[in-house]
Amino acid sequence: MLEYKTLHSQIGSLLLEKLNLGVPSVETDLVETGVLDSLAFVALLSHIEQEFEIEISIDDLEIDNFRSIAKIVDFITQRRESSASPRYGSS
Repeated sequence: MLEYKTLHSQIGSLLLEKLNLGVPSVETDLVETGVLDSLAFVALLSHIEQEFEIEISIDDLEIDNFRSIAKIVDFITQRRESSASPRYGSS
């Protein structure tokens, strides 16, 4: 599994290279500062799905999951862990 610092760097690069959004720190609130508007948010979701091969459902669209690079990394890590764990009771 990728380490947090690597993921922080990847998300920072994704924001800069794909969305042309510079973020000064991993804790910067992307919503409060206006860095992430509604169009950029949709584009970010699409890029995260492609880059990290995860599916983001409507239930995951809690803005707090995407408020900062650190929160995005937490979300991706949690998503990967839940998809990697075996599902008991399913056939």
